[in-house]
Amino acid sequence: MAEERERLRVSDAERQAAAFSLGTAFQDGRLDLLEYDTRLAGAYGAVTYGDLDRLFADLPRPATLAPPQPQYPVYPPPRFVPMSSGRGPVGQVRGTALQILLFVVTFGIWAFVYLFQSHDEMKRHTGDGIGGVMALVVSLFAYMASPYLLSHEVGGLYQRRGQRQPVSALTGLWFFPGIFLLVGPLVWFVLTNNALNRYWRSEGAR
Repeated sequence: MAEERERLRVSDAERQAAAFSLGTAFQDGRLDLLEYDTRLAGAYGAVTYGDLDRLFADLPRPATLAPPQPQYPVYPPPRFVPMSSGRGPVGQVRGTALQILLFVVTFGIWAFVYLFQSHDEMKRHTGDGIGGVMALVVSLFAYMASPYLLSHEVGGLYQRRGQRQPVSALTGLWFFPGIFLLVGPLVWFVLTNNALNRYWRSEGAR
């Protein structure tokens, strides 16, 4: 019976629930940043219950990972309609832990590269936004505005699809004045980069 359950496919809602539980485990200190980033990618890429179970082998098991009990007849699914709201190429998934490491070893210089790449990809994908060049100009002359702009544009990707925005310009408050909390900029980056990665994965990026 257990083997049969492991082969059952999970739903998008169950992937989201698993990602939320991983976030809770990260906040509780059960996972470090690298483990959280790796498992979060695994949650969104999971196909079966077995895939999700492996992510929680050493963590409290989310109640939502129990397979659903059918109560109604199962009908063929409707014709698939892509969710994509973009017109251009899909951007690159960038591991949160790796980006933070690059920020540290380059003494912050990598932040300019990251901002350019992220804004450039969103501009080419949707045709909207400030684009990489303008983002670089803003980061050079008004750096404190950059976190607000990036979170705003990432949230806009979801808004175009009629979905709830996981981040917005208000998320930039974690960067400033959150910088006085020391961990504020880290919280901002984890929230924003993970939201951007989730969007790219939902569009087919790996």
